[in-house]
Amino acid sequence: MSRIVVALGGNALGGTPQEQLNIVKKTARRIVDLSESGNEIIVTHGNGPQVGMIYKNMNSNNLYVPFAECGAMSQGYIGYHLQQSIQKELERRHMRKKCTTIVSQVEVSKKDPAFNNPTKPIGNFYTKTEAEKLAKETNAIYKEDAGRGYRRVIASPMPLKIVELPLIKRLIKNNIVIACGGGGIPVVKTRYGHEGVDAVIDKDRTSAKLAKLLDADILLILTTVETVKINFGTKDQMALRKLTPKEAEEYIKNNEFAAGSMLPKVEACLDFVNHKKGVKAIITSLTKAKKALNNETGTVISKEDK
Repeated sequence: MSRIVVALGGNALGGTPQEQLNIVKKTARRIVDLSESGNEIIVTHGNGPQVGMIYKNMNSNNLYVPFAECGAMSQGYIGYHLQQSIQKELERRHMRKKCTTIVSQVEVSKKDPAFNNPTKPIGNFYTKTEAEKLAKETNAIYKEDAGRGYRRVIASPMPLKIVELPLIKRLIKNNIVIACGGGGIPVVKTRYGHEGVDAVIDKDRTSAKLAKLLDADILLILTTVETVKINFGTKDQMALRKLTPKEAEEYIKNNEFAAGSMLPKVEACLDFVNHKKGVKAIITSLTKAKKALNNETGTVISKEDK
């Protein structure tokens, strides 16, 4: 049995509530497959498209709703769909586990340099012309995202502390727990408690933080591709099946991984595997999750000899 933190990509959850609900039904089957094998499962998820959609619609009628509140809404909205679908799948298989979502706050520093250099993509994709027009109208910053178009970017500070960690630890023994959705609601500590800030914490970095704090055996990052690739999009493209931390760091130095896309995933994996011997991180697609855990596919990053 392994304790596994499973990080789901927000882009893989669909663009509308109905589309998302249809997708998470399939996601639930994959997650319950992992639980049925005897593993303890903690699920995290992205929220880039969803929080962008919520922010845009909530602030369309001269009503300002901060990003922290929009992040909380996305946790509830995505968590609701996931836990409902996972619970139905658990009951279909006559498994006694329950599934629950914890609205999770993650502490960041007010002095984090990310607040002066926004990099985290959120919301819909736009053409360059559309992005330039929106930037002028809203004073927001738009950047090209891994060849897929332009998206708004906001600050992505580093996660320092998971406020609800004690509660998460109490629940994981007999439940599938969904936590730290969208990287967690970004908060800063004040003399009066925690307060929300305008930011989106990278969900993979928070997932690595959570995996370390929970003493997990595996960090499983599920995205849209089966393996990490170098020379991506060229005739020399090559899939990577196994990586040592040193090899991964060399590829990062050579700019093989796109910022805001594969780079934070690989960096999160390095953060996790470097903290303790005997653990591993895996990047693969949702449909290949079980095969990747059986070492049949995916990209595995560990300190073990290849």
